[in-house]
Amino acid sequence: MPSATEQKIIDVAVRLFASQGYDATSVQEIVKAAEVTKGALYHYFRSKDDLLFEIYRLLITSQSADMDRIIGLGLSAAETVREILASLVISTAERVDETAVFVRELHRLGEDRMTDFRAERRRYHETFLAVVEKGQADGEFSSVVPADTVVRIALGVVNQLPMWFRPDGQKTPAQLAGEIADFVLAGLR
Repeated sequence: MPSATEQKIIDVAVRLFASQGYDATSVQEIVKAAEVTKGALYHYFRSKDDLLFEIYRLLITSQSADMDRIIGLGLSAAETVREILASLVISTAERVDETAVFVRELHRLGEDRMTDFRAERRRYHETFLAVVEKGQADGEFSSVVPADTVVRIALGVVNQLPMWFRPDGQKTPAQLAGEIADFVLAGLR
């Protein structure tokens, strides 16, 4: 859990990266808007790249913990898929700027950070995939569409949310989460 100062720096960076882009945002702008010193920023983050990665790390850590908690409930495959998708859609919609920044700026990460990113993303994908595969193996879901295709489609829809979701739009994150989960589950039956 970030300290208050660290969270303030992250929040300001998200806002600035979202509004003007990563390259166009200087460290000086971040510290000025966060009302901290450069020393304070560098106490928490070695570089602007580390700050970018931390934005993503906090999001994926939270989403992975939610998924692990849901799986731990021991629900049916359909209920587990519904809850995972609802949690993922809601957290992505509620943190749409963070997601948009990371998706747009992902290519800025160095080799080590990209390796970390891929490992976390792969773990999420494989865990969700295992839920769908189990539902298919148990006969709860149809196997007409391979589990990996179902998971890619479902996660692809969520990954596109920053492109079109608006917090002030007609649907709340919860409504959208229900509709996306319904769509995926309809395809699995």
